[in-house]
Amino acid sequence: MAIAVVGAALVRHGRVLAARRSQPAALAGGWEFPGGKVEDGESPAAALVRELREELDVTVEIGARLDAASDGQIRLTLYAASLISGEPKPLQDHDELRWLAAAELASVAWLPIDAALLPRVAELLTSAR
Repeated sequence: MAIAVVGAALVRHGRVLAARRSQPAALAGGWEFPGGKVEDGESPAAALVRELREELDVTVEIGARLDAASDGQIRLTLYAASLISGEPKPLQDHDELRWLAAAELASVAWLPIDAALLPRVAELLTSAR
């Protein structure tokens, strides 16, 4: 059974936050939407709020489910999210953050499962203008 993972399309000023993995080594250097594993008994929204607090030191509000992708081992569900407080900092698992406009999405090397969700994120950014 696939591991349930949630990611956030955290949008601010028409740009989405991308995070570059620093660990584990197999994923290092790949870009992703921040988030993480859903723990037993945890809702996807609660998992995403917790993960973004732990990984980026921010408080967020979770919006609509945008899309999902699977690579057989992981099922990633992406949600829209809004920043409530804090300024994202790469605390855990990441070494760089970038705010990307729709036209800049292809400027980083996305992990394959996250790359599968880019068309939906581009739609979100285009409609958010």
